[in-house]
Order: sequence, then structure tokens, then C-alpha cells
Amino acid sequence: MLVASALTVSCAIVAGVGASAALAELTRQPSQQELRQAAATEIARRWRVWPAGRIFPATVAYTGEQGGAERARRVGISARTDCVAAVDAALRETMKAARCQGVLRATYLDALQGIVVTVGVAAFPDAGAADSAAAALPQGGKPAPGLRALSFPRTVADRFTAAGRQVATVRRAGPYLVMTTAGQTDGRPARALGRQRPTMFTFTGDLADRIAKELLNPVLPNCAAKEFQC
Repeated sequence: MLVASALTVSCAIVAGVGASAALAELTRQPSQQELRQAAATEIARRWRVWPAGRIFPATVAYTGEQGGAERARRVGISARTDCVAAVDAALRETMKAARCQGVLRATYLDALQGIVVTVGVAAFPDAGAADSAAAALPQGGKPAPGLRALSFPRTVADRFTAAGRQVATVRRAGPYLVMTTAGQTDGRPARALGRQRPTMFTFTGDLADRIAKELLNPVLPNCAAKEFQC
């Protein structure tokens, strides 16, 4: 009976210690590593959970050709998010190999409504996959193969087509690629143009940079919010 009593007491102590440890684990504050992981997970999910208007604001600030502060105005946002529909056929296998999860697209007009810009946010599982896709894009601002033009009927941007793409940019932003392709609102084909002013399209990089910055803007994790997985 003494041995049985001793075993009972020992089991009770072990159970108490185990319960106490479990309670402490469940109620403790997250570690710094866990907070960083939660923040990274939240950033990677933004393309899914953020409203489209937050990723593509109604207006985006940029620096004009003469150095003044200007704002590009959003024309519309595509309802489609599939990767293959957002890029030229020559890039579709590359996007699949890089495990593209989706591409969000919106079209903007510059302040003078002479230049139309389609901005695309391509989401990947991680930064390495995004880098792999970026390596396949043409260099030197060549627009093709690249992001497809997004036009909207009965708007100033309704003439923007693949033939009218004149310049492109790409920005790496963690698990995202922020791409742009731009042309002129009159729809003139790029091959029909004479000598261009390279600076007229410089602002497209500003649009990509500002959208990329917002996508990567870190926030303090709030483990009670649905955006975070702590």
C-alpha cells in the first residue's frame, strides 16, 4: 500500500508538472523568431487578403518628367488573377516552373493622360521563386515577352494593346514581382514610332516602387488578427 501510494503521488506530481508546462506554452508570449515568421507569412498572404484597392490605390504619386510631383490615376483593376492570362505565351512555362500563385493587374494613366501603364503584382511562394521568374524576363526595358496590356473599353485606356507596349520595368519585392508595361493612349504601335524621349516613361518605375514598398511594409504582428498566423 505504501508503494502504491508513493506511485500515486509521483504520477500526480508528473501530471501536475506536465499540465503546468502545457499551460505555460499555451499562454506564453510569442518569441521574436515566431513574430518574424508571422510577419513574413502575413506579407506573403497580402495579395490574397488585402482589398484590391489597397494594393492598387486610386492614385499613385510619382515624379514627372520635369521633376514635379504628379499623380497617376487608376483606370481599373482586372477581375482575373490566373498567372497564364497575365503574361505573354513565351513566359507561361516560366511562371508555372516558378510556382506562380497569381497575378493581380491594374491600369493607370499619367497626369496628362498621354501614357497608359499596366501594373502587375505576381505572387510566388518565396523570394527565391520570384527571383527565378525575374531572371526569365527581358532586360533593358523591353516589353515583350512580358506583362500583358490591360485595357478597359470606353475609357482613355481602351486602345492599349500588346502592339502598343513600348517599355517595361520589374521590381523584386520579397515573394512578389511588381511589373509594369507602358505605352501611349492613342494606341500607336511601338514599331511605328520614331525617336523617343526615354524620360517620358521613367515615372513607371516610381509606380512599381511605391506599390512594391507598400506590399513589403512591415507591421507589428497582432496574433489576435486573422491576417497573422502566430
